[in-house]
Amino acid sequence: MAFLWILSCLAFIGAAYGCGVPAIPPVITGYARIVNGEEAVPHSWPWQVSLQDYTGWHFCGGSLINEYWVVTAAHCDVSSSDRVILGEHDRSSNTENIQTMTVGRVFKHPNYNGFTINNDILLVKLATPAQLGTRVYPVCVAETTDNYPGGLKCVTTGWGLTRYNAANTPPRLQQAALPLLTNDECRNYWGSKISDVMICAGASGVSSCMGDSGGPLVCQKSGVWTLVGIVSWGSGTCSTSTPAVYARVTKLRAWIDQTIAAN
Repeated sequence: MAFLWILSCLAFIGAAYGCGVPAIPPVITGYARIVNGEEAVPHSWPWQVSLQDYTGWHFCGGSLINEYWVVTAAHCDVSSSDRVILGEHDRSSNTENIQTMTVGRVFKHPNYNGFTINNDILLVKLATPAQLGTRVYPVCVAETTDNYPGGLKCVTTGWGLTRYNAANTPPRLQQAALPLLTNDECRNYWGSKISDVMICAGASGVSSCMGDSGGPLVCQKSGVWTLVGIVSWGSGTCSTSTPAVYARVTKLRAWIDQTIAAN
């Protein structure tokens, strides 16, 4: 019973700290496109952001981690003229109560390498704080000491292509449940490209695809959703039999904390 009490306390702490508990619960098939994913329950992933250029073109996803800060991928190359859209589900609708935020500052990981795609993380500081509520709410961030084992079912979300050769990205937010792989398992597909700052998921009939970049891979820990990966790279054809590769947040948490504390 003591163990259960500790678990319930941890879940309460997660909720008390204000992250990772959507007001509108997600419903996930088999977690019960993305490729072979499904449309998400509107606003059930309230930390999901759409990064858009000044024309309104969606080019990457991201995750809100507190009222001022968004995590995305370094290769998304966010600039000060881009916009961060919060609280969106259907990008074809102009009736949603979204928050359009301007970029205050951009922090790319100093050791990001565009060839190896190591340290594929970028932090955006919003010019003004997000208004948190039912539709806009931060995700928890994996701790340096956390362990997420191979086989654990997690979820990735985004407005990326549902087929690699599709003409357009889908208007409504998509989700897919997919298992983590160990890095040794992932090297069976990708060989020495897989470093310890990466984590793999998929090869299970679903995949992230172009346009999902920078978006979240979240796993449930003690009842709260926790950011474990950042959509980074994968098969050029978004193959659902090959794992997608994500930046490993446990290895990047220290840099996240240092950057936020200093700015």
